[in-house]
Amino acid sequence: MRKILVTLALTALVISCNDKKTETVTTPSSSDSTKVEQTLKEVSKDKLSQLLKAKENDTIYVTNFFATWCGPCMMEIPHFKEKMKELDGKPVKFTFVSIDDKKDWDTEVKKFGEEQQLSKHILLFDGQQFDDAFFSQNFKVWQGQGIPFTLVRKGNKTEEIEGSMSKEDLDQLLAGFLK
Repeated sequence: MRKILVTLALTALVISCNDKKTETVTTPSSSDSTKVEQTLKEVSKDKLSQLLKAKENDTIYVTNFFATWCGPCMMEIPHFKEKMKELDGKPVKFTFVSIDDKKDWDTEVKKFGEEQQLSKHILLFDGQQFDDAFFSQNFKVWQGQGIPFTLVRKGNKTEEIEGSMSKEDLDQLLAGFLK
């Protein structure tokens, strides 16, 4: 039964994010220096749960679940990148959790991370590990029905956003945590 639910959830993810072919928006590099290749890190379900837990500090944790084949996910990435630049030096940590198929980790996800200069912020998670317990233990709203999904947390304050955000949505969301 659990496998059926996971399969249905993953099917819903695929349907909600259109075709696998998407156009990746790239931004020019600030310098033409040599690329430094970074290795993307796989994270286990337990490690991901630890990452998502509330922390008693002043840091805002922004965790975005995405896939390279998800059109709405790719549409909001430039907004996150702009916000990362704007908040550089402030206590805000951005993490992007790729739930792409494992077979795409060394190709599509790696390419995306390099092109978007986000490799050091990307974690790889095997979406086949999702189960009902993971969702109920880590989220109030999200049950894995679709991506993109963003969790913002500062201490015990939490916001969960299902679906793609505009620049204005992201600005407004983070403004509530920066007060």
